[in-house]
Amino acid sequence: MLLQLAPIGTHADPQLDALGAVRLWEQPKGWLEQHGARVELLATSVRRGCDAAMLAALPNLKAISSWGVGYDTLDVAGAAARGIPVANTPDVLDDCVADLAWGLMIAAARRIPAADRYVRAGEWKELGRFPITTKVSGKKLGILGLGRIGSAIARRGQGFSMDIRYHGRGPKADVPYAYMASLVELAAWSDFLVVACEGGPATHHLVSAEVLAALGPRGILVNIGRGSVVDQAALIAALDICALGGAGLDVLEGEPGAPPELFHRNNVVLTPHVGSATRETREAMEQLVVDNLIAFGREGRLLTPVRA
Repeated sequence: MLLQLAPIGTHADPQLDALGAVRLWEQPKGWLEQHGARVELLATSVRRGCDAAMLAALPNLKAISSWGVGYDTLDVAGAAARGIPVANTPDVLDDCVADLAWGLMIAAARRIPAADRYVRAGEWKELGRFPITTKVSGKKLGILGLGRIGSAIARRGQGFSMDIRYHGRGPKADVPYAYMASLVELAAWSDFLVVACEGGPATHHLVSAEVLAALGPRGILVNIGRGSVVDQAALIAALDICALGGAGLDVLEGEPGAPPELFHRNNVVLTPHVGSATRETREAMEQLVVDNLIAFGREGRLLTPVRA
């Protein structure tokens, strides 16, 4: 039996129906306790997740296919302990998330939203009155997490003639960028620091007050990874005293929603976690959820297994 924990999307849901998926949210209370032992395949999303309690309710589960590149809401370790492979939907969203990272970087550096508000408010009465901003091309770009998305961001940086360095679990072979073992030192070196790593306990508040202080009053932080990676209170405190040049944030701690302290700041650009939110990418992500389940059913393997 294939169990679907949450809607995946208008592209995938009809295909899951054709595979005989049971929609858990449409079932009566107690369904899981009565039928959980029959479930062998699970379709879910990073938003819905699959925790230890859900795994325990599915004693004969054989594979999980999840929508989204993140897997911090999935009990991957618990699944691995039972030999249950987990698939996410990487690769297909790399370009769109990287594009948004660059959009945020340029928007924050050149204060495009503030300039737009300035014109719309009727304040543009003479040339040269809007504040001077900072350039992007030729600057120093630091990347926290040189995975698929981080690498896509770095490639775009090469087109902007930027000097690029990165920090992560360790140096990577065959990349043309310098590795820095200290995130604080990377931040101190960088003009722009882009967070592109996964969430979870291992990266919680990795971008700390110390890292933000090192990035400094001319540095700009961009986060398209996970909100939990950045100490949000420290970020607000740094912005309050002009100890940080600006920020472009697609993800926030405790989302959905954003703290009012981030509003009404011309050097902060906010988007509502829309890195992969294009028609083309979302359809490809949904299709990959289905394709993973079909591949497992036919060949006993997932196309894009998580290797945590």
